[in-house]
Amino acid sequence: MRIGLIGAGRIGTFHATTLSRHREVGSLIITDVDAARARGLADRLGATAAPGMDEIYTRGVDAVVITAATAAHAELIGRAARSGLPVFCEKPIAVDLPSTLAALAEGEAAKTILQMGFQRRFDAGYTAAREAVRSGRLGRLHTIRAMTSDMAPPPAAYLPASGGIYRDCLVHDFDALRWVTGREVVEVYATGSDTGGAMYREADDVETAAAVLTLDDGTLATATATRINGAGYDVRMELAGELDTVAVGLDARTPITSTEPAGPTPAGRPWTGFLERFAPAYEAEIAAFVEVVRGERANPCDGREALQALRVAEACELSRHERRPVDVGEIADARD
Repeated sequence: MRIGLIGAGRIGTFHATTLSRHREVGSLIITDVDAARARGLADRLGATAAPGMDEIYTRGVDAVVITAATAAHAELIGRAARSGLPVFCEKPIAVDLPSTLAALAEGEAAKTILQMGFQRRFDAGYTAAREAVRSGRLGRLHTIRAMTSDMAPPPAAYLPASGGIYRDCLVHDFDALRWVTGREVVEVYATGSDTGGAMYREADDVETAAAVLTLDDGTLATATATRINGAGYDVRMELAGELDTVAVGLDARTPITSTEPAGPTPAGRPWTGFLERFAPAYEAEIAAFVEVVRGERANPCDGREALQALRVAEACELSRHERRPVDVGEIADARD
């Protein structure tokens, strides 16, 4: 199999490394807006560097992996769809609803595959939580708590193009919440704090965010995120039911210390970032994409799944700005 990879940054490097080791990938062609960066990565991996995106499509690739900057995702998805190629794209499709819908429409018109990169669906902890919920082990769910806490803030220049903390960070929690429970979010009430510095206010963003989410069966969930958590990178989900409670992301490297005299303390070095924490999940999602392209499994996360998570994030932004509960149905797409 010959795969073209567009974007040789941090996550692109990780995915390129995974693909270069995959037994079914015989050839990997890498391109990036920074041609020197693409060449350097290709040289390290024994892959081929293409001088531009157009060259990806002249090399007879069987599929495309998109790990470019967020702003380019929708256009790149459309280009691959028009070429009739299966696509893996890191989230999001786009940071706004119209661009997302346009890219989805192109892919659906071309009847091509679009797999989105929500890696938590491949994490062992989230998978076990899903099984616990679906098996009935927890009984009726009554409370869910989700959180994403980055260790250090991004560069100020990143924020204006990120889409904001709900679309950039918490969208992962929204997707995981839907995937684990099998329920839809029907209403949100969100707020945020920008006390972390002027760069958040200048980007019309917040440094810390919180949302109360109501699921379609009445279950309540909270989702929180922060751009700076000095103890370490902390991503967790707790699901409490009438029979039992389980926690995702609670291990020896979770950056949390109990104040109880006999309470547990972290036994290992805290997680520092998403690539470290979710490395096996990132590898698994790319392996899954290869299987999808080969026709060996169904698409585990298509573009419509990404759209639903984005709609929740859009509802949270509207709620934060208007200081009111928002029905997710207000965030309509063209099919509503």
